Amino acid sequence: MTTQTSIPSVDAAIRSRRSIRNFLPTPVPRELLAEILELAARAPSGTNVQPWKVYALTGAPKAALSAAILEKYERGEMEGREFDYYPKEWKDPWHSRRKKIGLGLYGLLGIAKDDKARMKHQTGRNYVFFDAPVGLIFTMDRCLGEGMFLDYGMFMGNLMIAARARGLDTCAQLSFADYPRTVAASLGLPDNERVVCGMALGYANPEAPENQLVTEREPVENFTDFRGFD
Repeated sequence: MTTQTSIPSVDAAIRSRRSIRNFLPTPVPRELLAEILELAARAPSGTNVQPWKVYALTGAPKAALSAAILEKYERGEMEGREFDYYPKEWKDPWHSRRKKIGLGLYGLLGIAKDDKARMKHQTGRNYVFFDAPVGLIFTMDRCLGEGMFLDYGMFMGNLMIAARARGLDTCAQLSFADYPRTVAASLGLPDNERVVCGMALGYANPEAPENQLVTEREPVENFTDFRGFD
């Protein structure tokens, strides 16, 4: 049963969650990470299938994965995602929202819109998990349906909120899905698993300008059609 005292703490964790792109090297204990993952796994899933599989990396295994991907990224080599995420053709209002966050991030970092080299470097920081001490790679069995991405999203949402409630920060990273073969080779994934995405987890660097980015959200009235209410 939800208690009245727990509601403000849940709200605070949700409202303070942001995508952090620069982390401190402070280690995250395995026990704390396991506690967060246990909570995340309370997410609902169709007929309780629980489609998530997580590879939690730190130290040498994380560094090896980063090096393998960066070697290809620096050469301009990409492997491609195994599923569609973004639309093939952008339209408003989604295009404007996407453009605004890009301008906001690069503005904080002082990257001009024609500075392709610094843009590429910043994008490449995804593959070192933005220097977070923990990198998570999420996979899903190929036999499971596309609809179970909904279940996976709820699991990841739980994870990010549980982490934030414990003073940790995260950044979900689709970018790892661009290198499914390299991720599979580095982690020794079985053939039945496909890469969903990655996530950086750790303690935010409060001095980093990119961590000052706060994205806007649409008012409830803009995305909800209330019917039958007084």
